[in-house]
Amino acid sequence: MDRQETMGVFLSVVEEGDFSAAARRLRMTPSAVSKIIGRLESRLGVRLLQRSTRRISLTAEGSSYADSARRILNDIKEAEIAIQPGAEPRGRLRVSLPSAFGHRLIVPMLPAFIDRYPAIELELMFTDAIVDLLAEETDVAVRVAAQSDSRLVMRRLAPNHRVICASAQYLEKHGIPMTPGDLQHHTCLGITSRGGLNIWEFDGPDGPQSMRIRSPIEANSTEALRRLALAGVGIIRMSEILVGPDIRIGRLTALLTGYNHHDGPPICAVYPPGRILSPRVRVFVDFLAEQFTNPPWLRSAPQDVGHTV
Repeated sequence: MDRQETMGVFLSVVEEGDFSAAARRLRMTPSAVSKIIGRLESRLGVRLLQRSTRRISLTAEGSSYADSARRILNDIKEAEIAIQPGAEPRGRLRVSLPSAFGHRLIVPMLPAFIDRYPAIELELMFTDAIVDLLAEETDVAVRVAAQSDSRLVMRRLAPNHRVICASAQYLEKHGIPMTPGDLQHHTCLGITSRGGLNIWEFDGPDGPQSMRIRSPIEANSTEALRRLALAGVGIIRMSEILVGPDIRIGRLTALLTGYNHHDGPPICAVYPPGRILSPRVRVFVDFLAEQFTNPPWLRSAPQDVGHTV
């Protein structure tokens, strides 16, 4: 039995949690499966599984080996699929999306993707947390945040221009800030536990300026802050992609337009490295890049979504 087959037997045992169940799945005897795992552990010089009378469990070394084995076997599978003439990308694609950005902007793109690649099964996960793609076995993530994980491959999709804005209702009641310093006398809405995002930076006639806003109202959701701004509660600084449609139809008014607002980290797609890029990941990232060259949601205001996270 070669190493690829041995890895397959090992992963079957891990997934089934039992030698007998793995043997039935592989159409082998339990003793044969046990011997294969024993020889693998002897060759590697480490114990991969903890055996008990009821169930097996992975050691730390076993967990690391299982992760590597899955990636290796998946690379082999993807390589074989990729070279088949006219091969259609297929299988499950796990995608992590930021909540407001994902709901308002990415989801409206997906019907065209699903129509183009009907054999791909999408699993969408919405969170504003930075997901560990390797630990969570996630194929690709769309992020609007600084990239700190050097293990990941990043593809830039679009710049992230920021704009400061408020509703006409708020401005009629509290006045229009004319300089960055005027913001100290206004209600600015902040992002919870994201200190860097609450430092607003400007370049203007008097040179660079920055100020840390201290808001009586904060949220960990950009969609919540946008809705509060639309309701006249305060001033927000947000990606133009999220609030641009509101500004164009007059629901929000851009402020301090004579100042250059520092851009945020670019919108990008990130995915784990691999010698062979999964066809599912490749076509999904290519599709996003294509959509961002002429985004339909910039031509009209996207519909409000019902989620609160």
